[in-house]
Amino acid sequence: MSTFDAIILGAGAAGLFCAARAGQRGLRVLLIDHADEVAEKIRISGGGRANFTNRDLDPAAPQRHFLSANPHFCRSALARFAPRDFIGLLQRRGVGFHEKHKGQLFCDRSAEDLIGLLLAECEAAAAHGGRVERWQPCRVRGVRFQAESGSSAQQTSASSYSIDSDQGTVSAPALVVATGGLSIPKIGATDLGQRLARQFGLTVTGLRPGLVPLTFDGAAWAPYAQLAGLALPVAISTGAKKQRITFHEDLLFTHRGLSGPAVLQISSYWQPGTPIEIDLTQGVDLLAELAAAKARGTRKLIAGVLAAWLPQRLADAWARQDPAWQRPIAEASDKALTQLAERLSCWQLTPTGTEGYKKAEVTVGGVDTRELSSQTMEAKAQPGLYFIGEVVDVTGWLGGYNFQWAWASAAACAEALAARRAA
Repeated sequence: MSTFDAIILGAGAAGLFCAARAGQRGLRVLLIDHADEVAEKIRISGGGRANFTNRDLDPAAPQRHFLSANPHFCRSALARFAPRDFIGLLQRRGVGFHEKHKGQLFCDRSAEDLIGLLLAECEAAAAHGGRVERWQPCRVRGVRFQAESGSSAQQTSASSYSIDSDQGTVSAPALVVATGGLSIPKIGATDLGQRLARQFGLTVTGLRPGLVPLTFDGAAWAPYAQLAGLALPVAISTGAKKQRITFHEDLLFTHRGLSGPAVLQISSYWQPGTPIEIDLTQGVDLLAELAAAKARGTRKLIAGVLAAWLPQRLADAWARQDPAWQRPIAEASDKALTQLAERLSCWQLTPTGTEGYKKAEVTVGGVDTRELSSQTMEAKAQPGLYFIGEVVDVTGWLGGYNFQWAWASAAACAEALAARRAA
């Protein structure tokens, strides 16, 4: 049976980076992944250019950009490996990048450059006395834990994990689960990580699609289905009182509902059966503007006046909903204009669901962080077992935050693996 210092399941962003960092600290690491292609999620992210981090991550309060049952869990890893650290790696490797919007950094040429960098970092392990070997495609058939004979559960330095795979059985004293979430099954997402967590007695919090388009009842959505493809900036909110959260991003109408950055962001916080609220004219006192237009005596239809702040197609669709809005603004009642302004500035609607994991960029929920060390990513009650990346209950905002969590949690784990071997 072949043995390694650590076995990492999952050759995505977190798994590759952890392998590279551990290998460059002198460890012999085996990466196993069942997918045909390495790092496919990196390859398709950011429109093929990989939004690999975000400059705006707040170093004093990094948890502000993440959703978790325990939002402070991610602080330690993110503080120790910040966006500037990953940016420095790209600069040393000569990978060009640019900022696109709100601190979001993308590769200049292609996500392939980022994948190539991670593979090169794995190969660089040899220069440091380490080695990173990758078995792919290779399916995991089972995982077993053998405690050292006569040792307690907490004294297992000589214990090991055995992995039965398509390419044989291998073992290591440390097992890192970097298998990701359930999103985008067509590129190979599975529930292996969650099953392994439960196998070793760890709790997995409720899972649901995140950063995902929202859908609405077909009949109720009919007035807006014709707007598919239309986009505009909005303020979007959900939640009550202290739990309320608002994003200022672009909204995109689809045939089945709403998408775009605004909706993807709010979807991670939206709870089924609850409404979302959209301000379609953010920053505009619409009632005052409509009243002023009426006072001027303009003969324009209300929809024509609205076109100063809304796309004409949206203004037309909105005006068609009420006969009182289908007349020249000079003839409109104050009550009709008030109702129109209130609804446009606080459009409240309740989604019937989401587009599901097939369209979700991430999975909300995961391995319960209360059962992991925030310093090392190791399971508190199962020595030598680590969880990193999306499989953990840490979900970032849209815009590179999830990749930064992958890099940071992988770096924390790699440091722990090196310290474990040296102990």
